[in-house]
Amino acid sequence: MAEEEDPFASEGKRTAPICILFEDARQVFKFDDLGREVAQIAFPAALALTADPIASLIDTAFIGRIGPVELAAVGVSIALFNQVSRIAIFPLVSVTTSFVAEEDTVSPEGPEVSPENKELIPQKESSDSALKFSSFDSEKLEQMTTRRHIPSASTALVMGSILGLVQAILLIAGAKPLLNFMGVGYDSLMLTPAQRYLTLRSLGAPAVLLSLAMQGVFRGLKDTKTPLYATIAGDATNIILDPIFIFVFHLGVSGAAIAHVISQYLISVILFWRLMDQIDLVPPSIKHLQFGRFLKNGFLLLMRVIAVTFCVTLAASMAAHLGPTPMAAFQVCLQVWLAASLLADGLAVAGQAILASAFARKDYSKAAATASRVLQLGLVLGLILAAVLGVGLRVGAKLFTKDVNVLHVISIGIPFVSATQPINTLAFVFDGVNFGASDFAYSAYSMVAVALISILCLFILSSSYGFIGIWVALTIYMSLRALAGFWRIGTGTGPWNFLWR
Repeated sequence: MAEEEDPFASEGKRTAPICILFEDARQVFKFDDLGREVAQIAFPAALALTADPIASLIDTAFIGRIGPVELAAVGVSIALFNQVSRIAIFPLVSVTTSFVAEEDTVSPEGPEVSPENKELIPQKESSDSALKFSSFDSEKLEQMTTRRHIPSASTALVMGSILGLVQAILLIAGAKPLLNFMGVGYDSLMLTPAQRYLTLRSLGAPAVLLSLAMQGVFRGLKDTKTPLYATIAGDATNIILDPIFIFVFHLGVSGAAIAHVISQYLISVILFWRLMDQIDLVPPSIKHLQFGRFLKNGFLLLMRVIAVTFCVTLAASMAAHLGPTPMAAFQVCLQVWLAASLLADGLAVAGQAILASAFARKDYSKAAATASRVLQLGLVLGLILAAVLGVGLRVGAKLFTKDVNVLHVISIGIPFVSATQPINTLAFVFDGVNFGASDFAYSAYSMVAVALISILCLFILSSSYGFIGIWVALTIYMSLRALAGFWRIGTGTGPWNFLWR
């Protein structure tokens, strides 16, 4: 058996693991095999990931025409819904992507035909028997032999459905106290529209979690085009229905929520229909489901996402305590901040899927090259986003509101939104790289440490400097996230210890 190629066998090629960040930097835009593979996964994934925040931005733009109170109320509700969703979504999607990529890599190109199905294959006894095998039977057999058995996919769908129902019940039943925790008092003008929007949008929680679980499956299969097409169809429906429900039917914030829920169920139906063509979603028995494996690694990522969620939710809560005007401005800045930064998640998805396959094959040369390429592309993307948002948001802020006071506060947040983009993109890509290495434990524990420091900064800086203090604290938070990801690879520890060879 041929010896595995060692990417570090050549003397002097790399002196320390940290050099992986600068490896072949001149070829960052090279469209070789790796470049094509990254682009084919990252580009559709980035578009799909940013589609939902863009839909939320469009919701924000339409609602901003109603009034600043409604804009602030919906801002709090969206922040709450998204952060609660992330608690379930992020662990589920991340674990699903890695597990499906690993299973798809180590399994044969196509599933073996079961003994039961073999009986349906016509034997070459005579030409007559071949003729008896109709075209309908041929199509049926082809479908049976091409649909793959991937236990992680079935497990992800079951867990996504259950978690979606739990989230819907939680948000609908606890809407008032949760909004109160977010800074919307029982005597606040924001309470009624915020509760109405949150309750209606929560009806779409099962569809949201199920669709994202399926997106995790498609990512593991390195197919990010299907989720993109489904997301575009759903969000286009949302954009069309928004003005109809809000202004034509005079439903206000309720109309925006209803339009969003309809779009999410449409996305789920499309993804489920397409997934059924590729994977046999019904496992032979419940024993084939991998609940134990999901729960073990999902719990680690749950710790991580709770830490992340608490930081962002606390920031939104502190902005809400400052009043409707700062909260409305914070909502606009936060949505733009997240939508732009999520473009880097496309690279993170590509890195995770390719790395999971490479580690499953023990192809460390491919793993090192992939990590270098996606990190370098992430830095370039961050610099481009910083320049675009620094100029574009000053002009585009008027798309979200005409209120002079809100626009003034938005202008204060613009430098933070734009300047932090390189940091944000690197943080997201580092996450994808470490997930691809199945380094879930380090990702969880390091994020908890980052969150503790960031929460302390939020309390101190927001109480002293208000709106500006919140954004300074968020900048510190993202910087620490990027540093934690850099530390693992740069020191060559954990799954990256092969970099020392």
